[in-house]
Amino acid sequence: MNTRSALFRPLRLTAVLAVAWGAFPVWSQTTSLTENRHGGQASHGEVTVLEKVVVTGVAPVTPLMFVTDPKKPRQPIPASDGTDYLQTIPGFSALRNGGSNGDPVLRGMFGSRLNILTNGTSMPGACPSRMDSPSSYISPANFDELTIIKGPQSVLWGPGASAGTIRFDRKAPGFTEPGILFDGSLTGGSWGRHDEVADLVIGNEKFYARIVGNHSHSQDYEDGDGNRVPSKWNKWNADIALGLTPDADTMIELSAGTGDGEARYAGRGMDGSKFKRESLGLRFEKDNIGSTLRKVEAQVYYNYADHVMDNYSLRDFAPTPMMMMRMASNVDRETWGGRFALTLDLAEDLELVSGFDFQDSSHSIRRGMGMMSYRSQPRVEDARFQNAGMFGELTWRASERARVVAGVRVDRASARDRRQTVGSGMMASPNPTADKKRERYLPSGFLRYEHDFATLPATVYAGIGHVQRFPDYWELFSPTRGPAGSVNAFDGVQPEKTTQLDFGAQYRTEKVDAWVSGYVGTVKDFILFDYGPMGMISQARNIDATIFGGEMGLSYKPSPAWTLGSTVAYAWGRNRSDSLALPQIPPLEGRFSVNYEQGPWSAGLLWRVVASQNRYAVNQGSVVSKDFDGSSGFSVLSLNGGYRVNKQMQLAFGVDNLFNRTYSEHLNLAGNAGFGYAANTRINEPGRTVWATLSMRY
Repeated sequence: MNTRSALFRPLRLTAVLAVAWGAFPVWSQTTSLTENRHGGQASHGEVTVLEKVVVTGVAPVTPLMFVTDPKKPRQPIPASDGTDYLQTIPGFSALRNGGSNGDPVLRGMFGSRLNILTNGTSMPGACPSRMDSPSSYISPANFDELTIIKGPQSVLWGPGASAGTIRFDRKAPGFTEPGILFDGSLTGGSWGRHDEVADLVIGNEKFYARIVGNHSHSQDYEDGDGNRVPSKWNKWNADIALGLTPDADTMIELSAGTGDGEARYAGRGMDGSKFKRESLGLRFEKDNIGSTLRKVEAQVYYNYADHVMDNYSLRDFAPTPMMMMRMASNVDRETWGGRFALTLDLAEDLELVSGFDFQDSSHSIRRGMGMMSYRSQPRVEDARFQNAGMFGELTWRASERARVVAGVRVDRASARDRRQTVGSGMMASPNPTADKKRERYLPSGFLRYEHDFATLPATVYAGIGHVQRFPDYWELFSPTRGPAGSVNAFDGVQPEKTTQLDFGAQYRTEKVDAWVSGYVGTVKDFILFDYGPMGMISQARNIDATIFGGEMGLSYKPSPAWTLGSTVAYAWGRNRSDSLALPQIPPLEGRFSVNYEQGPWSAGLLWRVVASQNRYAVNQGSVVSKDFDGSSGFSVLSLNGGYRVNKQMQLAFGVDNLFNRTYSEHLNLAGNAGFGYAANTRINEPGRTVWATLSMRY
């Protein structure tokens, strides 16, 4: 395991940034990095200009799907991780525990109910309490496109995904002649925040080389009352890709990447002193093959997460009843997998995407305590997960204005318990499920109808989906106990079974863009966590639940320079087994914006209004967080502005929480006693924050 680090070396890119901010030489190719390689090309001397200098919200491209450019500056201050950026999408919230590395929540659903992919690959974290959630390894500005499909309305991108699918992707540049492309930004802000991002591509019509890197840093922030909140972080990522494009319809790409970081958490007993990432990938695409077989896609990948958490590196060590001495835990997760898909034109109006994917993921752990360093201990594998799935998704264009989309997927999922003992130290005991393997075949599928009106610029859809999701690492291995009658969680927790109706509509003209999306569903064997006193004992068990809610948005342009916008998101859930509210459901939230753009200047206002949440279930939740009380409503006003220096350069700036309000989110980890927080004290969000971003695209 120790030889991995020698295979990957950090790719420092500060020199690239320095050169680019000078008069960077540009060849004749000027395609935007966010364009598809088979898409249209910019003409000589042109540069794609962003539609908005600062993004305050994202509207769906269809009533079901959101697609956006994560490189764009957004408000609040540009995102440090994947979760941070997702909060600009209506329906998303986050489990917050400090400044960075939160966990995304969509419509109150969390964890592996969300399938999060980067360039089609899975990067599950290793921490038993999800300190390193999959999104913590994602720097949004290092990707060209973010795609979100809400609900169980696709079977193409892996198992689970009962709440939705999230894809961060890089697109091949599509050179037509020799050229150089550059996309970069510098961000500075309050609390010592500074980010540097660089994306450089060199190539021609047959070959390209791409190097992408970023660095993000912040000190602890202060809330609206001037109280310091432990939340500092420092992280970096670097990736390189080499591509062959022998013709306009063929692409072969080899990629490698690495990254690391550290983060302090006000809501945890330990901090993250290491977030090491290593990745390798190879993918192949061939399009326009023939009249029936149109496209072939294939890829294999390897991702490795090496994570260290301790109670002394990023905080002053102070003994607590739960941790009397210095402690560290080093966990890692090695994941490799692949995907193969064919696109078939079965008839003029009938398209089928079919294929298979697979994944193998092993988890290991080693610990240190007192004078004993974790580095001197051997890594011990405690869990292994495997999944192999076959899928098919059929699109039938039933008429000029109607489409029927259907998908079926079958997964063979398994998990093996490698733990020989459970507990630690004097409390360790033999594991009753040592070397036991669980295996299930899990079907999933959906059927959706879409219709475009003839007399209105509007589309409606309705779809029913069913997903069976195998319990993940955190649900089988993190709880102290399993359901009643089982020896532990690995033995007793059953797969979730979600059946959900999704529906929506969109109306779009030159002045008006209005949309609505809703859902109602039942979850049989929903996996719920119950917590005992002080959170020292946790039990995972299955319940039956009902969920419903939705999002809606309206954008109106009264004149070419002005745009008024609003979005509303609401989620509701009930634990039918216990006759209680389903825990960890975010409250009703509305966002209202006013944007002005005239010539090179732009300005905007964002008003976020969040209602109180009085539906909660004390001491119930997920592996990360639990409900401990209701929450008060709040509103936050933020301002932004921008100036396009020229076609290649633009400046964005903003003030978040203009009136320096003191507030906290409902989804919240209680502050940790090691930082002086009393029990069940919510962690406040940042006070007034000033920031600016300089972006360049050549």
